[in-house]
Amino acid sequence: MRVLIIEDELPARDKLETLLRGLIPDLTIVGKIGSVKESIAFFNKGQHPDLAFVDIHLSDDHSFEIFRSVEVGCPVIFTTAYDKYLLESLEFNSIDYILKPITLDRLRLSLKKVSELERHFTKSHTDKLLQYLEGHQVQRERLLARKGLEFMAVPLEEIAYIFSEHKVTFLRDKSGQRYTLDKNLTELESTLDKARFFRINRKYIAAAEAIDRFKPDNGKLRVYLKPTVDDEVHVSKEQAAEFKKWISGE
Repeated sequence: MRVLIIEDELPARDKLETLLRGLIPDLTIVGKIGSVKESIAFFNKGQHPDLAFVDIHLSDDHSFEIFRSVEVGCPVIFTTAYDKYLLESLEFNSIDYILKPITLDRLRLSLKKVSELERHFTKSHTDKLLQYLEGHQVQRERLLARKGLEFMAVPLEEIAYIFSEHKVTFLRDKSGQRYTLDKNLTELESTLDKARFFRINRKYIAAAEAIDRFKPDNGKLRVYLKPTVDDEVHVSKEQAAEFKKWISGE
């Protein structure tokens, strides 16, 4: 089994590797990574281990940002000292959530779950499931928004961008009107038409029509939105190529 370990604390990383070697006879550690940036670079190279153990708190950010930035093509077991991220972890490739300190018995249970899932979801089954989902995707046509005490349904074609500010989610339409949304950007992203909307960064999801122009900026892309915003909006270096493909309609 080819396993990736994403963990920024060296003692915890070494302990996990030792426990895994005692449980998996054919273990190959394909990487030991300590940051979001390194992890994104790893997956951008097209590397796909059989399983990844991912700590939630990394040296430069929460590991959830990895999944928002790049496709992770393997099941994930999250490891953390906190239980408050359990629900959020389910939005990604999580098949288990282990609280630290990790014990041999708890790790054995997780690996048993991996084995059972592999046996249950054979390739033919997953291929059929993906074909079904691709043929039955339901896209939103509008978002429920609030302005003051009033609620209204805003059609997607009227939305310029959605953004987060002080942990509150806002929608700005093409005329410049601002509304409040009850869902966060991650919840909204999974339900929006990916041909029309792009997750620019942790703070912004923008419609293609809202991209006024963009230019290189120290390896990133500086994006100018309309209606204009006070922020400097950037697409990361890791997402720049994907953004260019999206905006060109590829």
